[in-house]
Amino acid sequence: MKMLKLLLTALLALVPAVGAAQGAPERIAVAIPEIDRIFSNFQVESHAPGLVYGIVADGQLVHVRAFGVQDLQARRPVTPDSLFRIASMSKAFTALAILRLRDEGRLSLDALAETYVPELRSWRYPTVDSPRIRVRDLLNHAAGFVTDDPWGDRQQVITEAEFTRMLTEGVPFTRAPGLAFEYSNFGYALLGRIVTNVSGMPYDQYIGRTIQRPLRMTSTGYEVRDWPIERRAIGYRWENDAWSEEPTMRHGVFGAMGGVQTSANDYARWMAYLLSAWPARSDSETGPVRRATLREMAQGSNFPQLRQRFGTSGATACRQAANYGMGLIAAVDCDLGLTLSHGGGYPGYGSHMMLMPDHGIGIFVFSNRTYNGGSGAAWDAAVALHKAGALTGRTMPISVALAAAYRAAGAMYAAGNIGPGRDRLAMNFLMDRSAANWRAEFARLKGQVGDCRTNSPILPTGALSGTFQWQCARGKLDGQLLLAPTNPAGIQALRFSIAAP
Repeated sequence: MKMLKLLLTALLALVPAVGAAQGAPERIAVAIPEIDRIFSNFQVESHAPGLVYGIVADGQLVHVRAFGVQDLQARRPVTPDSLFRIASMSKAFTALAILRLRDEGRLSLDALAETYVPELRSWRYPTVDSPRIRVRDLLNHAAGFVTDDPWGDRQQVITEAEFTRMLTEGVPFTRAPGLAFEYSNFGYALLGRIVTNVSGMPYDQYIGRTIQRPLRMTSTGYEVRDWPIERRAIGYRWENDAWSEEPTMRHGVFGAMGGVQTSANDYARWMAYLLSAWPARSDSETGPVRRATLREMAQGSNFPQLRQRFGTSGATACRQAANYGMGLIAAVDCDLGLTLSHGGGYPGYGSHMMLMPDHGIGIFVFSNRTYNGGSGAAWDAAVALHKAGALTGRTMPISVALAAAYRAAGAMYAAGNIGPGRDRLAMNFLMDRSAANWRAEFARLKGQVGDCRTNSPILPTGALSGTFQWQCARGKLDGQLLLAPTNPAGIQALRFSIAAP
């Protein structure tokens, strides 16, 4: 029974909630001084010339704070409109573009990548039995390419013609496709070429026209020189106890893996849009891509990896099982629930973003120092919100079927037999435990905890399942109710355990 309770607790953390977020703005406000301190310390200790971070909740940028300068020569301070390159956090835009084209029927995730990039047809695979690369493999970093940080960062500027030559010649594999997750910037550059070939327009134009502009991200793009120097955070390297300016790289083919430049105010719109996909609901669609498609970005490959939580609490926190989805890393955290995150490291820049869809809250941070991502600070900020009580989730409504079944469960317990709920039992219920044995079970439970108040609310874990706790004369009784996938939905399982004191 103890294992059952642990399983139920984990299940609750995974279930997408429905309804308005319960975290009051004042609870977020309570944590702000601590979070400001976290990011202020990170900026100083990591030798970042400048930094900006933001918290998005219930579709709004509820807090933004900037530290330091965006330009060491002019000493212009960082503001929420300062422009930073966000490196690999750009991959989510590429992934969503692929999914959007899929939604339009213009490509298939399970099609071979060579369907859309003909140069791949002549590639030599590492083994005779190697499967050929699918579009899905590129999205999940499972195409058999070697990890290419930091090589990939310096490929930002290569041209379409140079990339075509690289593809025509072929690249070496580190293993056969489909065997393991291995992070590949090259793979996401390939996805960018697929976007270009399938859409019929340059990659950056397609992203801007179909995703960024509809979200009013008017300060977001790929060619950094399209914006005045006065707005740009200049990228620096910290080396030998001194800063040196990194070269500004123009937009090129590898922009699909890491080339986005944006501001805090603009990026907050992107995060709010991603968070808006949760929970699933029947509202009208308002974004450039369907909510169901956004949620698909959180679906990882079948190569989960155990990892520690980032930040100061990581060493003592529960380990996470993390999967790379499509431009986002999905992990379940003991305290934070479902998390979607991604870092960004680039010559001159570092960044990190994390979403907590169960709570409708996201955190992001940009800095203008090479590979200075800020993942620890971002996750420490999330933990601070948790400690302040701001991560209270959403209320899931109780379905009519679940409410009726719960009333029947209470009536059966009160009567000490299954009689009051017989007409609500699924066909398996009395096959799994006879009516006589249910009478014995109710008698056993009552002998230990006595009569119970069965009118406490049930906590739904879905429309057809829920957990509850009853206050009894001599203790508490935990329960789980599970309905069958039938019309009407009968009770297929009713489980009890005596709560620990």
